[in-house]
Amino acid sequence: MRTRHVLAAAAAALTLVLAGCGSGGGNNGQPYIAIVSKGFQHQFWQAVKRGAEQEAAKQGVRISFEGPATEADVEAQVTMLTNAIGKSPTAIAIAALDSRAVAPILRQAQTNKIPVVAFDSGVDSDIPVTTASTNNKAAAAEAAKHLAESLGGTGKVGLVVHDQTSKSGTDRRDGFVEWMRTNAPGIQLLQPQYGGGDQAKSADITKAMIAANPDIKGIYGANEGSAIGVLKGVQESGVQGIKIVGFDSGKAQVDAVASGQMLGAITQNPVGMGEEVVRAAIKASKGESQPKVIDTGFFWYDSKNVESPQIKDVLYQ
Repeated sequence: MRTRHVLAAAAAALTLVLAGCGSGGGNNGQPYIAIVSKGFQHQFWQAVKRGAEQEAAKQGVRISFEGPATEADVEAQVTMLTNAIGKSPTAIAIAALDSRAVAPILRQAQTNKIPVVAFDSGVDSDIPVTTASTNNKAAAAEAAKHLAESLGGTGKVGLVVHDQTSKSGTDRRDGFVEWMRTNAPGIQLLQPQYGGGDQAKSADITKAMIAANPDIKGIYGANEGSAIGVLKGVQESGVQGIKIVGFDSGKAQVDAVASGQMLGAITQNPVGMGEEVVRAAIKASKGESQPKVIDTGFFWYDSKNVESPQIKDVLYQ
């Protein structure tokens, strides 16, 4: 029902796009790139924004960077995307919360000859000329491998995922699950739970998971909010010995890994992602060919390597 409601809102919003489109681009001929992210509440998105701004300054282009208040607010993102396209940017970049919800707006961008670049999460469409993102399946598999090794290949493991509508959410879930099922048959996986990337909700889910499964040995949080929520939920449950692995590297998560409260986590390269988004958007506006996917990379970090120069360079804090 929620998806149908958002799709209806997207369809209605197209009239605003049609009414607002002009023949613009940048101010005084300066290229203008409109970037719509998934949100602002996590340090990851602030780091992506920083990278985009740095690259825009180098390239001499103007950008806008916005996102909804939470990663559950699909309708707000659809409105932002609609408004961005209505400003007739030179190119647009989108990290979609819901691929289906943004599809009609992307088709309108295509009709108006505004090239689209996807980032962080791809969309189920051939409209974006390229997608700048982490290989989320491979990264999630890396987290699964480290957790399985720490558990000796046996035990009950839970997952708290940020959503099941974005490509990053499904890939980080599926990459983890597929690796465990293929390589760690002694691990018993619980059904994935979804907390919208919200720390409080993810903590409540974690406590309920532990109450229902007192023999649980490990839990995976698939993004920054999920991972910190898992950590809080474990702490508030009072249960000792549960191994936690996460995704992303905001300050709270880095501190938890360094102190041993979390086994480790995957860090992306958000500053590099922001730079790639701007470069790709400029190339797209010029009609230059690009690969369908730009892999922005990932790293596993734990208490042993968190202070290394290689890892410090890609932390979001």
